[in-house]
Amino acid sequence: MLNRRNKLLLLKVLSLFSVVRGYNILVIALAQYLASIYILAPELPVREVVFDVKLFVIVIASAMVIAGGYIINNFYDAEKDLINKPRKSMLDRLVSQRFKLTTYFVLNFFAVIAASYVSFRAVFFFSSYIFGIWIYSHKLKKIPFLGNFISATLAITPFFIIFVYYKNIQPVIFVHAVFLFLLILAREMIKDLENISGDLAQNYRTIPIIYGSRISKVLISLLILLTLVPSLLLIFKFDVGYMNLYFMLCVVLLVLFIFLLFKAKTRKDYVWLHNILKLIIVMGVFGILLIDVNLVLNRIL
Repeated sequence: MLNRRNKLLLLKVLSLFSVVRGYNILVIALAQYLASIYILAPELPVREVVFDVKLFVIVIASAMVIAGGYIINNFYDAEKDLINKPRKSMLDRLVSQRFKLTTYFVLNFFAVIAASYVSFRAVFFFSSYIFGIWIYSHKLKKIPFLGNFISATLAITPFFIIFVYYKNIQPVIFVHAVFLFLLILAREMIKDLENISGDLAQNYRTIPIIYGSRISKVLISLLILLTLVPSLLLIFKFDVGYMNLYFMLCVVLLVLFIFLLFKAKTRKDYVWLHNILKLIIVMGVFGILLIDVNLVLNRIL
């Protein structure tokens, strides 16, 4: 049995894991590797990609910067989250704000140090990424639509560095990126509807607060309809193997999403819609494996 001190320590570890959203970071790291193997460097042997030290450093540096981003975002949103996410806030507050900030600086410092192993350009990239996350959390997130746009851009940035590393500029990669960006942007705007109570209390100027929930729903629907364009292109124009089944499912889920969006009225409804988009994104990570189910087996030897 754990004594009281060890229980408290365990709770603080869980609290920090909650603050940095460790599960999200693990999914992003997995997505970076799968995208590298299947999409960005399909001509390279799997072992060469998996055991590429520079790629590993990029993934680790990305994870540290993203974790730092969640910490600084949690720091600025502490009061708002007390209203929107009271249970999560209780867990997050087991770790002091001072410790969170210290961890934030340590993570960013080691991310830049790690990036120096790759190249000076990597150092510049991650330094800019860190600054971008900070300025977004401190200022830009309160600006309607621009905050959503910047947030979605920052979310796909870890994949951009992998794209630059492999210097692969095939059109299919661009279409994948547009699909993911539009999906994340719609998700960010759903979060504004979900968190409207806390945003009102903290004087955030989000689209639902300024223009109303109906206008917000119309804009989200337009984004979802735009998301259908790259989905259909990836189904009918590009060879994505069995991943076309994933995009077919996405079309069905996105059409259902629009229908449910205009029926949504409560925070619980918006949480469900948020989870639908999150499910599509997570399924997309594992859906990469469907591009060629035999690819890994054929390239291991």
